[in-house]
Amino acid sequence: MKKIILTGDRPTGRLHLGHYVGSLKRRVELQNSGRFDEINILIADDQALTDNADNPGKIRENIINVVLDYLSVGIDPTKSTICVQSTLPALHALTFYYMNLVTTARLSRNPTVKSEIQMRGFADEGLPVGFFAYPVSQAADITAFHANVVPVGEDQLPMLEQTREIVEKFNRIYGETLTMPTAMIPENEMQRRLPGVDGKAKMSKSLGNCIYLSEEPEDIKKKVMSMYTDPNHLRVQDPGKVEGNPVFIYLDAFSRPEHFAEFLPEYQNLDELKAHYQRGGLGDVKVKKFLNSVMQAELEPIRNRRKEFEKDIPAIYDMLKKGCETARETAAATLDDVRKAMKINYFDDAELIAEQVKKFGGE
Repeated sequence: MKKIILTGDRPTGRLHLGHYVGSLKRRVELQNSGRFDEINILIADDQALTDNADNPGKIRENIINVVLDYLSVGIDPTKSTICVQSTLPALHALTFYYMNLVTTARLSRNPTVKSEIQMRGFADEGLPVGFFAYPVSQAADITAFHANVVPVGEDQLPMLEQTREIVEKFNRIYGETLTMPTAMIPENEMQRRLPGVDGKAKMSKSLGNCIYLSEEPEDIKKKVMSMYTDPNHLRVQDPGKVEGNPVFIYLDAFSRPEHFAEFLPEYQNLDELKAHYQRGGLGDVKVKKFLNSVMQAELEPIRNRRKEFEKDIPAIYDMLKKGCETARETAAATLDDVRKAMKINYFDDAELIAEQVKKFGGE
């Protein structure tokens, strides 16, 4: 069996460090590992519209931003198929068929949907049907590509479980047709969630606590130097806490031994820096200045590659169009298989036509 990956993002804005640590770096590693037969990256514009129906321009503008961010971090369109959800009409049909296999009660119990509803204020304003049903749409995305490996964070596991339930029920009713997906969980804590610069648990565009991949150097510095640290570390001589301290969480995620040699040679590694901070005598400003140097080194090549890609936007759209054409064929073939299994491929079912001929007295 082929090893096929599906992953993707909602195009609601530029991608940030949370995306980079949580998924983008891992995608590039998987892409270049040679372990997978297909890697498909879906820009989920239909799903983004479920809570942005009154502002489609936001989605329209940010599709290209997301693609530019993909290319700048190392996603290679010759190795990974990048496509746009709304250009694959088979996904809409699959979503509709799968809706008949899921109850509203089951969707209501999905903890990820519950938290998203709360975060977006839908509990008070009323819930768009499309948003409520987006776990079913995700099932259509995954099964359309016969993806059997889906990289997800722990908060997305309930969504994948919903897909697995749909696959099991469809195959039980109509026969083995759909591929059962499995989750690929981040291997370490740093890949799971990066806190915002304000110390909140999640970096999020909506919370305004992001460092974007395309951020300019002065903006990176401003955000790093304003980062939340240990609130009890009031004086340089005070012992400080590194656990739960966003500055040290970022250093855990991004610093390497060569950064110390270049930017902070009085320490050999991060353990020495942490030990000094914990016993006291090391100020937050010095640690933040080091983190700024680390982040500048990490993001400068990404930003520079993005600027090169920005010079030929028509070529980016051409690349994306080709990816959509490839993905459209794949999804359409899956839809054909689904309709055949459900026996609703009326005009291609020679057996059905023969039965009707016999029923109505023909030869």
